[in-house]
This record gives sequence, C-alpha cells and structure tokens, in this order.
Amino acid sequence: MATILLVEDEPDLLSVFQIVLEQRGYRVRPARNGKEGLAIASRYLPDLIVTDWNMPEMDGEELCERLRLHPALASVPIAVVSARYPPAEKKYLWSAFLLKPVDVETLHLTVAQLLVGRLSGTSARPPLRDPAPSRWQPVPWRCWP
Repeated sequence: MATILLVEDEPDLLSVFQIVLEQRGYRVRPARNGKEGLAIASRYLPDLIVTDWNMPEMDGEELCERLRLHPALASVPIAVVSARYPPAEKKYLWSAFLLKPVDVETLHLTVAQLLVGRLSGTSARPPLRDPAPSRWQPVPWRCWP
C-alpha cells in the first residue's frame, strides 16, 4: 500500500481528497500547511506528495524546495494542486501540476501514474517458491520394549 502525503490548507478539500484516495486503497497522511507537511514527510517518507501551492506558514514553493534538498525525499514525486499557475521557472520542483478545481478522477489518475514510476522498481524481486523436495525423508522413531 502506497503512502501519500496530502498537504492542503482548505479543510474541506483536504477531507475530500483524503477520502477519495483512501477509497482507492492508499494510506494518506494529511497536513494543513507546508511546515506540517515537511515534518510528516521527514518522519514517514511517503511514496508521493500532493500539495497545494498557496498556503500559510510555508507555501508549496518552499515546501518543494526543501523536499528536493532532503536526501531521503529528493526523489519522491510531487503533484502540485493550485488555483493559479506557479512560476514556469520553478517547474523542476514538481512532477505533475493540477489546476483547481480538480476532478477526483483526474487526481486519482495522476496519483496512479506517478506511483507506477516510483514503485515499479521495488517489486522486481521474484516471489519465493516452496523449497525443493528432499530425497531424505524422516525415519519414524520407534521405541523398543
């Protein structure tokens, strides 16, 4: 099960996104601003981050910049959700951009696409098979009177 950090300052939108993603089988860690989101990301190391761009305390731009500088989080895909287009010169900070209002199906498809790329390398190990049968069979133990 993939873990998604969801950073959104609007409580209603945070709840809707969380419900939609959890119904699709994801573990969601919610955060109300970038500062809280960074603390949660550092603690839980999510597989994907979905963040708003305009937030109090720490906005999406600063959050993305700090995430890209953090060694354990630098490769985590980030989807930015905003009512306004972020600066084009900052495009390197995120993996996907969604313009508000976001259709829940679009959100789900974007999340699924970003996670496929992220998680495809982790399941490369073949499943373990049952051990080969042995020609050495146990000898029944008999007690002699």
